[in-house]
Amino acid sequence: MAAEPPIMNGGVPPQPATNETAMADAIQRVTTHTQALVKDQVDLAKLELQQKATVFGRGTAIAVAAGIFVVGALILILEGLAWFAWYELFPDNQFFLGFFLVAFILLLLAALAGFVAAKVLKKAKAPVPEQALSAARETQATYSEETALLREQVREVVVKPEDQRS
Repeated sequence: MAAEPPIMNGGVPPQPATNETAMADAIQRVTTHTQALVKDQVDLAKLELQQKATVFGRGTAIAVAAGIFVVGALILILEGLAWFAWYELFPDNQFFLGFFLVAFILLLLAALAGFVAAKVLKKAKAPVPEQALSAARETQATYSEETALLREQVREVVVKPEDQRS
């Protein structure tokens, strides 16, 4: 009586490895690795955008603080300019004309600043996860090459009889 081979894998005898099962295993591994890679690329894109948003947020907060200080200083400067304009240009006690003159000049400057800001904002770019997109392009090229190779291997297994395969 011949000895039986040892039973492994939880009581299931090992299956003989054929080209078909090897291909099925390879396809399963490629699918699993593809899913993991896509998940990693999405995570990389999220991380990259989060880092850019954090830097942008800090910069914005500092810019707002600076803007508040500048606005306070400008209010004091404008007040002084209005009184100075009244003193120099309208000496007959009509001090409000100095304030109107400064307000008119400010409106002209605001229109100019708005025009410049509109041009700058048109050129602004959205935050794009460039590293993640680059990695995705490289991965796509690699998978295209691997897919072509896998197709050829599958075609060889399916079309050629086992005794004619190289």
